[in-house]
Amino acid sequence: MVIALIGYGKMGRLLEVEALNRGHRIGVIIDPYPAVEETRSGIPVERVFPEKGEGKRAEALEKADVAIEFTRPDTAVENIKTLARWKLPVVTGTTGWYERLPEVTKLIHDAESSLLWSSNFSLGVNLFYRIAAYAAAVMDPFREYDVGGLETHHNKKADSPSGTAKLLAEQVLSRMSRKKRVVWDTLNRPPSPEELHFSSLRTGSIPGIHSLFFDSPADTIEITHTARNREGFALGALQAAEWLISGRAHDAPSGAVPAGAGTALRHGVFTMDDVLKDMLESPSKSTIF
Repeated sequence: MVIALIGYGKMGRLLEVEALNRGHRIGVIIDPYPAVEETRSGIPVERVFPEKGEGKRAEALEKADVAIEFTRPDTAVENIKTLARWKLPVVTGTTGWYERLPEVTKLIHDAESSLLWSSNFSLGVNLFYRIAAYAAAVMDPFREYDVGGLETHHNKKADSPSGTAKLLAEQVLSRMSRKKRVVWDTLNRPPSPEELHFSSLRTGSIPGIHSLFFDSPADTIEITHTARNREGFALGALQAAEWLISGRAHDAPSGAVPAGAGTALRHGVFTMDDVLKDMLESPSKSTIF
């Protein structure tokens, strides 16, 4: 498939490498402030979106099968809006804009386009959500076990708490009847029994660690997902893009979606949970799950 990369920071450059390794092609790269000028695929970084009919620049975007967007919370929504006008399916891993999700959802439906968003494209994290939900349901009747969370990321991360932590907290709240709300801020008081306290730490170069603690006077049960690098995020985003436009996620470069795969088979707004659910229910569609 032909990919439009929106954002050419660390994730954008890693996506480029992984996409080429999987047999895909980068058609256009757009970033107003690229960290580097030279690209692995040899194409120049565009500073702005082209206008329709604007020669080769517009033609490159028109020929793309899907856009993968990793930018910043303050630019993601406008990027998605622009791509929807081009009728280009979008996979976005940018977090920190989800309060505008209803607006974006309406926009995507009105444009008859498609969007797949996730706070974390890692397969392990999405399986971790399911494990966390199950653990919360099991622990709910045992009131001697309180629950709390901690997420840790590198000191360049733009948002706090992480989108992954927010979804993890949602899993707990939806399965534990005795927890009604999340407290993300510093607590200068004891938390109430109905509160789930979830803290954030930003330091060093840590790709991401998310933990839930079920603690009683006698013992602690801890479940943790630790990302070793960003390759898992990039691979998951590419698999999501393959699923969005071709109806399946692929396992190897030999099975990559061909360039010119065309219009997305799926229209609407999806998450990585839809990809995972589809693969778990129909394992014959792919071997990656």
